[in-house]
Amino acid sequence: MNAFTLLPFIVLIAAMFLMTRSAKKKQQQAASMRNEMQPGSGVRTIGGMYATVKEVHEDTVLLDAGPGVELLFAKNAIGAVLTDDEYNRIVHGIEHDLKSDADIVPDDVSSLTETDEADSPAAAASDDKAVDLGKKDVAEDGTDAAEAAEAKADDEPKKTDGDSDAK
Repeated sequence: MNAFTLLPFIVLIAAMFLMTRSAKKKQQQAASMRNEMQPGSGVRTIGGMYATVKEVHEDTVLLDAGPGVELLFAKNAIGAVLTDDEYNRIVHGIEHDLKSDADIVPDDVSSLTETDEADSPAAAASDDKAVDLGKKDVAEDGTDAAEAAEAKADDEPKKTDGDSDAK
């Protein structure tokens, strides 16, 4: 056999090795995360429920899901141990880590277009009269529009009760 016929098998075995290695690494990280749980930690279960750890046992965890609600879960059912800030943000809606007002994105674009100089060409252009993009067919005083409406009404024959268009 030559080396080119063995190459696909070698690549396949290497890919399988890398995939199992990364899966084992993820399992070890999850196990260490679950072992680091302490009473008072905020957690998210694999089902998506958020709760606070009340007691940690060998294979189980007692969770406090609300006033008077205690639930017993297997340690494997804990999907993530959350930081205090993250738990409070998700469960209680409390934001603690606002760095500064400068990092906040403004609600409108006016603050992005403002300039310090009032004499700039952009400021002068903003003082100009607004451009009307409406139709210019009708006269601006409105009298021509009223006359056009009356002429159109006169052209059409008026109908009375009982008259019909059918012949």
